[in-house]
Amino acid sequence: MADSPDTQVGVLHLHTYFFFPFSIDKPFVAGNHPESWKNKTSWIDGVDDWILAHHRNDSAIVKRLGGWKRAAYTRFDMESPAYQDMVFFHPFVRRVFFDTAGAGGESLLRVYCIPVDEHRVFFEADDARGRQARLQVTDLRMFVFANGIGILSLGVEAYRLTAREALWINESMRKVYPSSSRQFREGRFPKRIALTMEEGGSVSTLAEENFQDCAGMIGFLPPLASTITSLLYFADYAKGEFEPVLDERMIVYTYAAIDPTTVPEGYEATEDYRILISRFLYIDRWGDDYRYDRYFIRQQMLRQLYTRWAHQGTYYGATSYSNVTVCLGNFDCDEHQLCEGFLIHRMFDGRYYLMAIVALFYRATLLHFAELSALVSRTLYIDQQDDKLTIENIKLANDLRSEFLHFANYWYFDELANKEEEIDHFLLQCREYRTDTMKHEIEEEVEKLNASLHNYFQFRNTEAVNRLAMLSLIFGAGAVLTGFFGMNFSREFAAVLFEGRRDPWIHYTAVIGVAVIAMGALLFGFYVVAANWSDYKLILLPKKAGTARLPAPDPPEDNIPKA
Repeated sequence: MADSPDTQVGVLHLHTYFFFPFSIDKPFVAGNHPESWKNKTSWIDGVDDWILAHHRNDSAIVKRLGGWKRAAYTRFDMESPAYQDMVFFHPFVRRVFFDTAGAGGESLLRVYCIPVDEHRVFFEADDARGRQARLQVTDLRMFVFANGIGILSLGVEAYRLTAREALWINESMRKVYPSSSRQFREGRFPKRIALTMEEGGSVSTLAEENFQDCAGMIGFLPPLASTITSLLYFADYAKGEFEPVLDERMIVYTYAAIDPTTVPEGYEATEDYRILISRFLYIDRWGDDYRYDRYFIRQQMLRQLYTRWAHQGTYYGATSYSNVTVCLGNFDCDEHQLCEGFLIHRMFDGRYYLMAIVALFYRATLLHFAELSALVSRTLYIDQQDDKLTIENIKLANDLRSEFLHFANYWYFDELANKEEEIDHFLLQCREYRTDTMKHEIEEEVEKLNASLHNYFQFRNTEAVNRLAMLSLIFGAGAVLTGFFGMNFSREFAAVLFEGRRDPWIHYTAVIGVAVIAMGALLFGFYVVAANWSDYKLILLPKKAGTARLPAPDPPEDNIPKA
């Protein structure tokens, strides 16, 4: 990275994962690619085929790197990553959040990777002020959950750089679309973002975005960088097969080992170190002081920093857009020997990474539920304008409730591990994501929606019972009258009403009157059923197969970017 030379705090090792959460429109995707879900019992079972079917496209990612491959755990000995990752979590968490094909059943989760060990892949960015960075991509992973939430994980590493460079990398390279054109001119957004590959001394471009041909919004969706859409090549962003869950920034999950030779002795206890930590925590660029008001920042950091190991210079922190690990150098951690690998980095790249993925999955899912709840409420509100709720929209509400119950009962855990430090880390991240608060809010919304539908159906049932009582009274009165008329009376009664020998007009008048009453009762019954056919057709007509889907506005044709 090019920058003005100065006496900077050095960073021995920067390891950053950029997390991009996205939401897949499950019914829409399954409808667009029916061959992938043919003979499949659930949506998640067709995801492998869906991704594999796109390995034949002309994407540079697929051509040069091979595309996404299933990365389920298959080895479980003590030297395997599966054992070392899973052993720290509760058994029920292992069953839910680990893709372990062939280990007693599959979870409702799929993990994929693009192998980059045999290639030299780089993530590059530069801005209008001449600042630039080029970091090697060391990990490409993707998590797809059965509820349609996905998380793209792009891992980059760099060694021996300055804190100024490390901070610029985290702040600038997390951007996926600009919020305005001013960001380019002011250097707050890279003018170029690219994935490149170095092979045989030559560099080729896998994906590049400069936003020069940016067409603006695609319906309600922003113009997502091609570095993201190229990695999600199996889903058509312009058609709305997926959408970003968060804003223009990816979540930054980062590890920074400060070079102890570039800082004075006792640096871990200084205010300068806490200023540097605040810059990493809030994903700010380099500065000699706190980015914001000192009192405000200090109060925030009391809540957002985990300081169990602060006496060794190791800090953990979390905000709604970051998760950071900052330490001073590499050293033996008690009986954990450095020759076995630096413990703090191992934890960052292992169990804490997985907990960060789970916490982000919770947040993305709850935000997705908030959107679904609003859309379902809108459709029901429009229906209620006509005082009629369609069965399709009622099914949407029931599907929302069942999906939320499944999330709350199957996916959501307050505690993932039984060790105190792991619990503290996970709760810190969830607290910053407001997952517990959001879960309770959405739970209340879903229950209120369900109560509203229950009241609606109770009212309609009361109406139906009243109609039935009225019809029974009318039919009953007609039955009594016609039955009385048809009784076997004799003598004068029969001669006048049945035989019509004395006064024929009385006989015909009685016949007509009784017929009118009987036919009127039947016609009125048919009218009541026809007028309220929506209440009766569900029990008379066979059920139709299919999945209800929320309507989405079509993007304007001139806003769809060219491939």
